[in-house]
Parts: sequence; structure tokens; C-alpha cells
Amino acid sequence: MTLQELKNLFKKELENIYTLSESLELFYIFSEKFLELSKLDLQKNPQKEISSEKVKLFSSAITELKTGKPYQQILGEAFFYGNRFFIDENVLIPRPETEELVDLIIKKLCHNSTSLKILDIGTGSGCIPITLAKYLPNSQITSIDISAKALNTARKNADFHKVNINFVLKDYLNEKLDDVYDIIVSNPPYIGASEEEEIPLSVKNFEPKIALFAPPESVLAFYEKIAEDCKNHLSEKGMIFLEINQKLGQQTLNLFQKTLSKSEILKDLSGNERFIIGNK
Repeated sequence: MTLQELKNLFKKELENIYTLSESLELFYIFSEKFLELSKLDLQKNPQKEISSEKVKLFSSAITELKTGKPYQQILGEAFFYGNRFFIDENVLIPRPETEELVDLIIKKLCHNSTSLKILDIGTGSGCIPITLAKYLPNSQITSIDISAKALNTARKNADFHKVNINFVLKDYLNEKLDDVYDIIVSNPPYIGASEEEEIPLSVKNFEPKIALFAPPESVLAFYEKIAEDCKNHLSEKGMIFLEINQKLGQQTLNLFQKTLSKSEILKDLSGNERFIIGNK
């Protein structure tokens, strides 16, 4: 089978699920992974013969894509802030908005020469603390998560990127913190039950619900606990950086206006109220 024939097959098989532009983008992504060919390579040599072994890889990927499985899980990797991270069904796939959160932190702290103690709540794949460790090498970072499987993936990523993170298995909502931190960062579960119908099936069916949906008793449960912990576990002049539910910006901000000297909502690149940053 030629490259062009494979491309046509890929588009045809996925035409009922993805738009043409989406199918093409996916084809380029899988071609780079399976064939080690760039988009330009593909365009230059459409008659290149593809081995039956490679065709089988594409066929398997097509089968999984038809179920709605995210391509990042099929490949076992995703890119975040320009770096590759291992991804599996136990962790959220990193989102562009979270890259914006990390970018905010790095730009705010990159000129700080002191050693900062950073707490990351709900680490998942570890993309937040690992990226911070690469750009803020003097930092001491502790990352907590309720999922042992997620922490295994995070440790694998930390080893791959050769950074030192203190990963801790902890049920944050039901366990106390035992240290004081200069920075608290979190992208916690913040989707409410009332919003579940709005979530794409590819997300609901394949990504961990515990990382997506807030506890039923309170959609702001994590933020309420973080705000309370700011009293005794955030250092003087310490800062928080949080990703939030765009529909609950003011409600979330109100929690921190009670415990911090300064806090504000920032919008993401799409114009949604997405982040809260604050100073003690």
C-alpha cells in the first residue's frame, strides 16, 4: 500500500467521526509516530510504499479511534509546554489551558533565585510539577494525588525528564497538610454533576472521572479546602495559582478574598475566566 492509499483509507474510515481537517491532522500525527515522517515528507513522497506491518499499526489505531478513544491514549503520549509526557487511562490528558497556567507561574517566578517550596495538588500525569521543575530548578516540589496509578505515571514522567519531585499518595480533601509552602498550584476536579451532559463522550468514557468531576457534595470542594489551607500552610507572601471552572469564577474568587490579601481572576486565551492567582 502506498502512503497516498493509506491516507485515503484513514480519511474514509473516520469520515463519520471526524471532519476532513481533523482526520488529516490525526493522520499526520500517527504518521510521525509510526513512520517517522513529517507532514512535509508525506507531501513530498505520496507514492512511498508502506510495509504491511506499518499498515497494521494504522488499522489498529483506526479501530480505537472509532470507539472515541483519544489519540493521545492510543499513542501513550501527549505534549505539554513543548515536552513529551507519557499518558494512560489513569491520568487526564494535558489541556492547553493548563499550559497557560504553568506559563503564568513560570513568568511570575522565573527571576526568583531563592529556593521555593511548591505544592501541587492533584498531580495526574505530573505535567505541571515536572515542567515547573525544569524551569524553576531551585524549587522543592511536592505533588499529591489520591490515585496510586496516576502517581506511577507521574513518576515515570519525572524519571524521563530527569527531575526530582516528591510524589505523595494523599486524599487531599480528607487528610491534613503537614508543611508550609511558598506556592500552591492546582488544577483540581471542577466539573459539576449538572455539567456532565456537556462533556464529550471521548472524555467521559476514557479519562478518569475522579480527575474530572468535583465531589457531589460541593463543586467547589477542592477550592474550599485550598482556601482554608492558605491560612496555615501558605507562607507569608506566598502565592496560589489555580485553574478553575469558567462558570464559577466569582464564587471561587470569593473563597480566597477571605483568606488572601490579594486575589484575582485571569482569563485564558479563549476569553474564559480560567485562573485565580493570589498573594497572602
